[in-house]
Amino acid sequence: MKISIITVVYNNVTTIEEAIKSVLSQNCSDIEYIIIDGKSNDGTLELIHKYKEKIHKIISEKDNGIYDAMNKGIQCATGDIIGILNSDDLYADDNVLKDVKRYFDEDPKLDILYGDLVYVKSDDIDKVVRNWKSSSYYSNYFERGNVPPHPSLFLKACVYKKAGLFDVKYKLAADYEFMLRIFKKYNFNSKYISRLMVRMRLGGASNKNLNNIIKANKEVLDAWKRNDLKVPTFLLPIKIFKRLTQFF
Repeated sequence: MKISIITVVYNNVTTIEEAIKSVLSQNCSDIEYIIIDGKSNDGTLELIHKYKEKIHKIISEKDNGIYDAMNKGIQCATGDIIGILNSDDLYADDNVLKDVKRYFDEDPKLDILYGDLVYVKSDDIDKVVRNWKSSSYYSNYFERGNVPPHPSLFLKACVYKKAGLFDVKYKLAADYEFMLRIFKKYNFNSKYISRLMVRMRLGGASNKNLNNIIKANKEVLDAWKRNDLKVPTFLLPIKIFKRLTQFF
């Protein structure tokens, strides 16, 4: 099976090279690497082109935000399995994609695979600040404040074909709405593995400031309604509690 990895970036010359090297160093054959750049003007694109011989597709054009860029990458991916690695992040080790491929090879009926993630300091990727330990999916998984770490999520390409792409109406929580859709509405066959997959730098847009936190939580609530699902009582307090436990 071929794995397509998509990295979207805009003006991130500081860390994009680490993300690229993280993908290119994987001990896995048959990887398609796609980078979607939002017309960067800080040297990011020039840095990307240093590796153009090993990157299968580079698109640099204006987009309608990060989720629109992700959709572009998904639409041009040709792999059987698709993963997304943000330009601030990197895989935990060189065998992540090899292990991902093995699980999909062993179970032809598997649609979704995900694992664990750690948040690290932006200037020190060895300094873990928050530990996102996930768990296997069950019927009330989201109701109890759980969410799979999106950067650790790997999907069969057919999942996107059936369930659709990211809804760009959501500027901060389109990944949450998408995961809610594929797990609860479509009930694809999923598997969780207790394995660290991604090191993610602190500083995501949804947590940048109080205003964004409020907007993101409003989008989370709307995502349930949009998928004709009953919003769980105390969902937001439970989610906040679950997030706080990741710091200990």
